[in-house]
Amino acid sequence: MLLNNHTKGKIEAGCDEAGRGCLAGPVVAAAVVLPENFKNELLNDSKKLSDKQRYFLRPIIEKEALAYAIGIVSNEEIDEINILNASFLAMHRALDELEIDFEEILVDGNRFNPYPDKKHHCIIKGDGKYLSIAAASILAKTYRDDIMKMLHNDYPLFDWNKNMGYPTKKHREAILEHGINEHHRRSFQLLPKQLELF
Repeated sequence: MLLNNHTKGKIEAGCDEAGRGCLAGPVVAAAVVLPENFKNELLNDSKKLSDKQRYFLRPIIEKEALAYAIGIVSNEEIDEINILNASFLAMHRALDELEIDFEEILVDGNRFNPYPDKKHHCIIKGDGKYLSIAAASILAKTYRDDIMKMLHNDYPLFDWNKNMGYPTKKHREAILEHGINEHHRRSFQLLPKQLELF
C-alpha cells in the first residue's frame, strides 16, 4: 500500500514527469496535492498500470485532489536547456499553477532544482511509494499521451499514437525514411550512430 504523506501534518505536492526518454514531443510534468486521508487501491506507479487503468484513474485523481496542475516544456526548450533541466522546469511550471498553498514537495527521482521557499524531498522510485507522486505520474503520462496522439494526426508516419515518441524500431525507421519534423528533439541521438544522416 502506498503512503499518504512523507511529513505528517504538512500539505505536500507530489511531482513526476513523463517523456524524458522520447525522441519527439514535450516533457510533461504534474503536481498533485491529495487529501490526507485519500485512499485508492488501484493507484500506483503509472508504469505498473495499463493504459486503461491510467485513464480510469485520471478523473478520480482530478476530482478528489485538493489541487493538481500540469507543466509542459517543448522539444525546442529541451534542445536549449537539456532534458534534465527541462524535466525540472516542467515540474516547476506545474507547481506554479497549483491553486493551494502547499508546504513541501515530494519528487520522484534523486535530483531536483530547488523550488523557491519550499522544502523538497527526492524519493527514488517515489511513484511506487507515495500516493501523491503516483497520482502525478498518472496525470503526466496521460496528458502527454494525449498530446502525442494529437500530434500523430499531423504526422501519422511516425506512429506516435502507439509509441508516444519513444525510440521504437518503427519510429526510428520512419525517421530514417522521412527525416525529422519540428517536434523531434534535435539534441537527442535520433538514430544509431551507423545510421546517422543529420
